[in-house]
Amino acid sequence: MPLSEHEQRMLDQIERALYAEDPKFANTVRETNPQVHYKRRIVKASIGFVVGVILMMTGVMIMGVVADQLVLGGVLSMLGFLVMLICTVRGMSEWRRATGGAPPEAADPGPSGKQQRRSQRPGMMDRLEERWRKRQEGE
Repeated sequence: MPLSEHEQRMLDQIERALYAEDPKFANTVRETNPQVHYKRRIVKASIGFVVGVILMMTGVMIMGVVADQLVLGGVLSMLGFLVMLICTVRGMSEWRRATGGAPPEAADPGPSGKQQRRSQRPGMMDRLEERWRKRQEGE
């Protein structure tokens, strides 16, 4: 939805005031593409996932090699799994933001059965308007 002329003038005025107050920050904000931030976060989440795999495998190895350290190995494995899970969720949410929204199947689920029935039959206001129109035309 486009801005009205008044809103556009106000936005321009705010932008000029920002440039006058802090030109370096204004240039940084204007030149920054949000996609860069999303990609950077995806890379960080990927690195975190790899760290989680390493932690989990280290915990499994400790449990297999040193019988006295079952608790330490279990804690490391669980910590690695949690790191992997958190990084996966974070990476997927950033991926959605970077690609522009929800997955295709969730983008337009379509009307439910009740909504379809409502759209097929005229509502009360439609019937009243139709009766009013007929009355005005003399039918």
